[in-house]
Amino acid sequence: MIQRNAIKSWTLLPDVEVILLGEETGLAEAAKELGVKHIPHVERNPNGVPLISSMFKLARENSNSELLCIINADMVLMPDFVEAAKQVKGLRLEFVLLSQRWDLDVATSIDFSGDWSRGLRSMVNGQGQLHRPAGSDFFLFPKSCYEDIPNFSIGRAGWDNWMIYKARKENWAVIDCTPSVMIVHQNHDYAHLPGGKPHYEHPETNENIRLAGGQANVRYTILDSTHQLQEDGRLARPKMTSLRLTRTFELILRTLFFFLPENMIENIARPKRWKKRIKKIFR
Repeated sequence: MIQRNAIKSWTLLPDVEVILLGEETGLAEAAKELGVKHIPHVERNPNGVPLISSMFKLARENSNSELLCIINADMVLMPDFVEAAKQVKGLRLEFVLLSQRWDLDVATSIDFSGDWSRGLRSMVNGQGQLHRPAGSDFFLFPKSCYEDIPNFSIGRAGWDNWMIYKARKENWAVIDCTPSVMIVHQNHDYAHLPGGKPHYEHPETNENIRLAGGQANVRYTILDSTHQLQEDGRLARPKMTSLRLTRTFELILRTLFFFLPENMIENIARPKRWKKRIKKIFR
């Protein structure tokens, strides 16, 4: 139900082509029912988990669009998403667009008749919660970007953080559109993963971190964005909050003291987190 809600919302967007990647049970039938393109035969790791690199390659080969977007199949999009993409495309040549999500409990199929997005916005404003700026559920970028993706496993931690690190490393604009776009995440458990464990508790997460170049490269979050897309379509520098200040301090320390262990830098930059760990150890 969650996946159908998400994919249906994508099909209602203007100027968008939807591609479902994979060969999981029922996927081909769902694609046909929803009228979207389906591409099977995604390369997988030895444990059978699909690889991000293969997904990107297949999308490039089967789309003529100037912009590509990888998005999790639990995310509901509304027309403001397309407007943001068009605005950013005219402002920057190389960029990645991302945002915080709004978490919402959805117990039934969404009624997409009438002005459905207005009703959903009202529900989110009354019952939803803005997710903290960690983890990203979509990345939208020009086709010329991200041409060299490591063999990350999807559905495991680390690869999304690397996407932000890569953009910062290449001096692309990392644009947070949270102020201008509402992205809705339908809450769920982890029953779809082996053992029902969260994504960060699986061996492929450790491999993702290795492929990313180490822990420092998977600490990048939306706090590391270089710009924000405002409601009026302008790009502005993000406001300096305590969280952004702490993150900026950490990046400066990592640059100056690159020879120190990563955990030592984190303990200096984030003493409160370090103290919590100490308390946990001695309980």
